[in-house]
Amino acid sequence: MSGTVLLVDDDAAVREALAQTLELADLHAITAGSFVAAKDRITPLFEGVILSDIRMPGRDGFHLLDYARGQDPDLPVILLTGEGDIPMAVAAMGQGAFGFLEKPCAPSDLITVLERALRTRALVLDNRRLRHLVETGDPAARMIFGTSDLADGLRRQVRLVAQAEGDALVNGAPGSGISKVAEVIHLSSARSKAAFVKRAAAGLTQEALREALQEAEGGSLFIDEISQLPAQVQLALSEEHEGQRSVCLIAGNTRDLAGEMQAGQFNTDLYYRLEALSLSIPSLAERPEDIPDMFRRYVGQASEQSGLRAPELTPEVMAGLMAREWPGNARSLMSVAMRFVMGLPVDVAPDASLGLVEQMSVIEQSLLEAALRRTGGQATAAAEALKLPRKTFYDKLARYGIRAEDFRP
Repeated sequence: MSGTVLLVDDDAAVREALAQTLELADLHAITAGSFVAAKDRITPLFEGVILSDIRMPGRDGFHLLDYARGQDPDLPVILLTGEGDIPMAVAAMGQGAFGFLEKPCAPSDLITVLERALRTRALVLDNRRLRHLVETGDPAARMIFGTSDLADGLRRQVRLVAQAEGDALVNGAPGSGISKVAEVIHLSSARSKAAFVKRAAAGLTQEALREALQEAEGGSLFIDEISQLPAQVQLALSEEHEGQRSVCLIAGNTRDLAGEMQAGQFNTDLYYRLEALSLSIPSLAERPEDIPDMFRRYVGQASEQSGLRAPELTPEVMAGLMAREWPGNARSLMSVAMRFVMGLPVDVAPDASLGLVEQMSVIEQSLLEAALRRTGGQATAAAEALKLPRKTFYDKLARYGIRAEDFRP
């Protein structure tokens, strides 16, 4: 494959030899003898990857790695180490290096790592371009946060439900953002320019229901916690809405609605009308890998709303967030973000005795467990979802004492 590699090494002979190896593999080498000479190339728009020696006079490979991650956390940096520098290289991996190779390294090993890094870089840049195009006109991309497969799946379901132009049911745990997803369905539909009316089911009267339907004419009516709608009003909704199809009904639900219908506690006709277009919001426990992205977004929103500058999002803060259980889901994470911006205690820091490696282990373990939970304990599928070789995946399971069979139904 073709691609560009920014090659940084203070030894001219080594630099020239590596450049020749890259050129023979159809890779374009941009050479630099120091961090200072390479600095201007390291930007979020750089489409290649970086290959740098660790030991260099002045600004060494660690400084280059920190600078590159500051410019673009997704820019792959591969470090070259000399004999005896392996502990340093392992530490660099903990700080975000894409990989490391010991000098002298076999050309085949070097090219394999670089090609993998270039594929990763190309995918990241393609996703960014696509995300930019989508976010400019796609409410699901703008308003539903997260980078996991589950988050992508939720956005995809929202778009499909919106395109179907029918009544819908949004299921989720308390605090998972049901009303927000309902609004995104409305904004993604052909009714987006009309009204989006929200009502709580509890205590809603027939008269109030009629008024809400009239107010939502041509748009959407969202009724939260639909199972709490009084029985007579359920019947009225089923009958009145049948004759008023100019309103799209979106219902929110946190309970076992099918069970309540079977027990005679929820109107059968209304249930099947809603269930035809239903979706479920995954909990944070199912997708902990989304927590960093969601928290950054919430911090940004809280900072803008309060007019306050947000504190630094340190690895310690992120590790603390990832280590926590979130029974309150997105609503709870949003609340923590607001407190974080305001400088109030948020109790997100892990045990102070944990170093960076231990904190990263907490995060890694949670990601492994989440992948197994999503795949029903199928280790091969979980390894593929995390883009890990099977042996590496099993080694990590053994390290944390995780058994795949414990996650099977």
